Amino acid sequence: QVHVIESGGGSVQTGDSLRLSCTSSERTFTTYVVAWFRQAPGMEREFVAGINRAGTSTYYSDSVRGRFFISRENGWNTVYLQMNNLKPKDTAVYYCAADHWGTASRTTQRDYDVWGQGTQVSVSE
Repeated sequence: QVHVIESGGGSVQTGDSLRLSCTSSERTFTTYVVAWFRQAPGMEREFVAGINRAGTSTYYSDSVRGRFFISRENGWNTVYLQMNNLKPKDTAVYYCAADHWGTASRTTQRDYDVWGQGTQVSVSE
């Protein structure tokens, strides 16, 4: 089972962009589907975006579609989440999740068995 580490979070203003990274040191990371989830204070963790093993299929929640873009560089064992036109409602801890067996279209927490520690994204007015 791989381990993943998120990076790239920070504090920005409305309309700014950030790029989050999810990196693993294990070469087998390329055999995992990967998703980004987020959890705002007092809220349940929610699916944001997912990507298949080859990086050829992507999935998004309605709240971020058209603003966020997920991609992966398998040569670097890294999955990215490019977040554009950020809004205060995007403020949350963002988590990278991975699963070896499933498909990238799944959107519930229980479908993923590898989780990072999270990275904070804060968007102010």
